[in-house]
Amino acid sequence: MKDAKKTILAAGVAVGLGAVLASGALAADDVKPRVRDLGIEIGVLQPGKWNAITDVEGVLVGQVSLIDDAKGMNTGVTAILPHAENVFQNKVPAGIFLGNAFGKMTGYPQVKELGNLETPIVLTNTLNVAAGLDGIIDYTFSFPENADVRSVNGVVGETNDGGVNDIRSRFVKSSDVLAAIEGAKTGPVEEGVVGAGCGTVAFGFKAGIGTASRVLPKSMGGWTVGVLVQSNFGGLLNVKGVEVGKTLGRYPYQKEIESADGSIMMIVATDAPLDGRNLERLAKRAFMGMTKSGGIASNGSGDFVIAFSTAKNLRVPHNADDLTLEEKKLVRNDDMTPIFMAAIEATEEAVLNSLFRAHDVTGFDGKTVTALPVDQVLGMLREHGVLKDAK
Repeated sequence: MKDAKKTILAAGVAVGLGAVLASGALAADDVKPRVRDLGIEIGVLQPGKWNAITDVEGVLVGQVSLIDDAKGMNTGVTAILPHAENVFQNKVPAGIFLGNAFGKMTGYPQVKELGNLETPIVLTNTLNVAAGLDGIIDYTFSFPENADVRSVNGVVGETNDGGVNDIRSRFVKSSDVLAAIEGAKTGPVEEGVVGAGCGTVAFGFKAGIGTASRVLPKSMGGWTVGVLVQSNFGGLLNVKGVEVGKTLGRYPYQKEIESADGSIMMIVATDAPLDGRNLERLAKRAFMGMTKSGGIASNGSGDFVIAFSTAKNLRVPHNADDLTLEEKKLVRNDDMTPIFMAAIEATEEAVLNSLFRAHDVTGFDGKTVTALPVDQVLGMLREHGVLKDAK
């Protein structure tokens, strides 16, 4: 579909599983493998069935990709829903951590103040945050039981894809955001050049959306932690302790100081019963996972983490007759460490997936942003003895 004017790719599923292919999209046979499929195992905890944020029961992901080479359009929307019900009427506990706050995000003050989330989380590009908020409002208003709602704390995060996408054209519309939310589903999550990751770059290579998960042993609670990232940041790429970015000649200060700037949005979901305070602590650990991949949170980088719990016993009803909430069982502080570790591992792997699954993209200025040379990276890992036999 080379002449496509505006193409919507599949929402929350891999290319080839019902997707509409467009210029710049990959056919099913060309989809790149994930890092774990290549023998790169991060950490010691085991992933869930999909090794995705959707392994957390109830979590849904929807994506709309807007790609048109003739227009210089390489952008989109990624939406994360904590559950399939009316989120405004059934709010979930949430916490936010700002690693470096050079970014634009709506909804932060209220989440910080009240410790809960009342809308889906939408990711897009910097100049389309307003469209993201409009789409969330439209979605919230679509529920009959929200007929009297006069205020919506929509949470929209962004990274700047202006190096690849003609960002000033503001291609994303509220209808695209609504389509991403309404098309959200469970199961495998498409990664790389998709949704809000269509125009992003990380460590000097084409990047995009990435995800991963970890399931704790029963003795540690048996909870699941899932992470989804929108990678668009800089630093010295590190894979399993190997400084591959240095060998590949892509690292900060190589040409100019700005080469390290960029941003990353990290979304953490868990079914562990955590309140806003411990979710903010969990968000801080996701930031540690980003740094393990080589990110340095430079001055011009917006490194934001949003964490939420899907535990049904912790949902906050919008309206209630009682003046007090029931006493809720929460994970003890002393038992948080395995959950912290799960977030660190899943975030690091999600970042790597966002790179390994991306492909070359020609930007609006005619310049091509190349993908990570996976074969070279695998060779380096073999030399250091950290690569297992591929599955």
